[in-house]
Amino acid sequence: MAAAALESRLGYRFARAELLEQALTHRSHGAAHNERLEFLGDSLLGCVIAEELYRRFPQLSEGKLTRLRASLVRADALAELARELELAPLVRLGEGELAASAEPRPSILADALEALFGAVLLDGGYPAARDAVLAAFATRLERLDPERAAKDPKTELQEKLQAARRPLPVYRLVSVQGAAHRQWFEIECNAGEESARGSGSSRQRAEQEAARALLERLAGQ
Repeated sequence: MAAAALESRLGYRFARAELLEQALTHRSHGAAHNERLEFLGDSLLGCVIAEELYRRFPQLSEGKLTRLRASLVRADALAELARELELAPLVRLGEGELAASAEPRPSILADALEALFGAVLLDGGYPAARDAVLAAFATRLERLDPERAAKDPKTELQEKLQAARRPLPVYRLVSVQGAAHRQWFEIECNAGEESARGSGSSRQRAEQEAARALLERLAGQ
């Protein structure tokens, strides 16, 4: 019943139910987890959103298109969309993750959403996956303001520090966990006497999360 409700919200019905189950399985739950599907979905999202923005905004430069895409597919935006699709109660977590929080962490929700789109791609092909992505992002695409393209956290942090004539951020790899095909990165962002950490399933995502954390710390000063 829960899976059928999700398929209704997604606008796509799976022929292979095991793909949907895998997409919603975090690595802490077991070996048949969603990280390979997340890798696929991440690439799919980038392609579909880039294509749609290129079509919608023929007047925009590459830089503005890049910032618009980043605002749509950044981890916290994907986590928010995952909550709207009511993914949180369906994500299968291991005991450690369940004990840590009543709801999956935002990074887990973001990864599960990407994995879900990756599963649609494998199950129904690119046209079906493209339709599912565009349906899920429809409201966000409609309310985009191309003249106020959101900046990703790393860009925003660098510009904020430059404007304040403060030391520019330096990103340091703290740790890498997991096997080569399912690594988890932790990054520390340092800017003078201030620092913050972030983590993610890629070094780039971990750096963005570290930059976001440092921005929040600076905003509270």
